[in-house]
Amino acid sequence: MKKTLKTAFIKSLPVMAGYLVLGFGFGIISENSGYGFLWVLAMSAFIYAGSMQYVAVSLLSSGASLIATALTTLMVNARHLFYGISMISHYRKSGKAKPYLIFALTDETYSLVCTGKADEGVDFKAFSFFLSLFNHLYWVTGSVLGAVAGNLIPWDFRGVDFAMTALFITVFVEQWKNTKSHIPAVIGVIMSVLCLVLFGKDNFLIPSMIAISISLSLGKKLIERKEDAEK
Repeated sequence: MKKTLKTAFIKSLPVMAGYLVLGFGFGIISENSGYGFLWVLAMSAFIYAGSMQYVAVSLLSSGASLIATALTTLMVNARHLFYGISMISHYRKSGKAKPYLIFALTDETYSLVCTGKADEGVDFKAFSFFLSLFNHLYWVTGSVLGAVAGNLIPWDFRGVDFAMTALFITVFVEQWKNTKSHIPAVIGVIMSVLCLVLFGKDNFLIPSMIAISISLSLGKKLIERKEDAEK
């Protein structure tokens, strides 16, 4: 068990670096939007949705309806449906830990446990649990520290809410560099810009996600042929 705990902690260190920073930004934004320490703690502990928590603060602050919030959440986190399906066999015999493992399956945690294997001498189920728990604690800690800092330190935090946008831009650039076919990325950009023009900056998110999903579904075969031709 000691080796399993140590391995999970070491594997989680890169995630810690990111979650503390991004969680800190979320805490600051929430505090500046009128949602104090307890709200931040509750959202990070029980929602634990990363980018969606940033979006949720904007939605709550703007008075968005429950339907709009629910649809946005579904669109932003739809990828987790596929994560969960791929982990069914790995988590099948996790016992009482299974609900938490499902709840705590973030992008970063998934990338570390998706192989379904652990180092020699390490129990995979215990490793997955401790890794998920460490990552969760990093996010909660970063968020709470951000909320405390936003309340106590008289700094001008304007622009901090760009942190998640910067993260998405970085991810986009990395995916562009590491993939040969750029058709999905181009479709995403075109549909987003088109919906921004048609619906405005306050209402374009859901239409653009729907348009992107439909476009990628209809063009799936074309994209696959393009990727095969470039191999």
